[in-house]
Amino acid sequence: MTDITMLQHAARSTPRSNMSTRHLRFTAAGLAAALALAACGQSNEPAVATANAGVASTRFAGTALVVADTTLTTSFAAAGVAEPLQQATVSTKLMGTVNAVLVQEGDMVRAGQSLVQIDARDLEAKAAQVAAAIADAEAMQKEAATHAARFTALYQDSAATRAQYDAAMTGLARADAGLRAARASNSELAAVRSYATVRAPFSGMVTLRLVDAGSFAAPGAPLITLQDISSLRLSVTVPADVARHLARGQRVQATVDGDSATARIEGVVPAGAGGLYTVNALLDNRHHARRAGSAVTLQLSTGTKQALVVPQRALVRDGDLVGVVVRHNGTDERRWIRIGDDRGDLVEVTSGLRSGETIVVPAATNTGGN
Repeated sequence: MTDITMLQHAARSTPRSNMSTRHLRFTAAGLAAALALAACGQSNEPAVATANAGVASTRFAGTALVVADTTLTTSFAAAGVAEPLQQATVSTKLMGTVNAVLVQEGDMVRAGQSLVQIDARDLEAKAAQVAAAIADAEAMQKEAATHAARFTALYQDSAATRAQYDAAMTGLARADAGLRAARASNSELAAVRSYATVRAPFSGMVTLRLVDAGSFAAPGAPLITLQDISSLRLSVTVPADVARHLARGQRVQATVDGDSATARIEGVVPAGAGGLYTVNALLDNRHHARRAGSAVTLQLSTGTKQALVVPQRALVRDGDLVGVVVRHNGTDERRWIRIGDDRGDLVEVTSGLRSGETIVVPAATNTGGN
């Protein structure tokens, strides 16, 4: 008979009325001690197995994905500004009153288009004088040519002296020079008169109008500012360790006022400060969708590294916490992780997950916290 059986028999054979409270406590304590002693001699594995047998494994719907180290391109985000491909402030060489301003700020103009007209009536009298000088020079040249031809014939027939022949030829040369000078004066006058109409040096946008009709224009005084924004020059400053990875013609990703685009590096030059370089990249803007002066960011490649990446859809969010569902031994559990840069549909994991582990990617975007 075991100790447990003997204790149970003793309890049944003792009359309840004669059993004191102290004895009941002792019997109960002895029973508990006996049960404990009996349990100590048995293995607890069947109990654990029985407990586990009643618990169902937690499984999330989705696709299992084994994460592994991936070679990623590292980059440096450089902030800067978008500048016009060409910019000019036009002026005139004349001094006079502005008759008309033919454009407004924001207008798109073509190369050679008239922008400002300046009063140049004083040049009309000068033009008449030059025309008269040309006519006089032409007449003198014609007369000198006739005279030279006559004396050439006489000299050949020995009817004129050498001195007469030389004098006739000199007169012709002087007449020719006078005619050329008169015509040169006319060309000069035409150039000066052209300054009365200020034209666009290239196609672009009028960004600043500095005069109105009735204003007085002086030589060199700014009148109109133009910008060519068919291409934008994206200018940023980077340290030397970034600059050495860049080359002319290399394509880089750019963000202009929040919009993504692809630019081409025009050149990398010293910035004038120790260890800094200016990177200029050209961005096609033929439709004028972007404006000069916009804030830009260039993603400049600096090499590669090994890292873990997971799909964006695999992330589980709960407030500021970010995690993934990890599958291990048939059971899924949520694990909080730390993430790095976004890479399109993927995101870099910096801690909390190891290569070779399996995660669950839901078929649809996870709503977070579920």
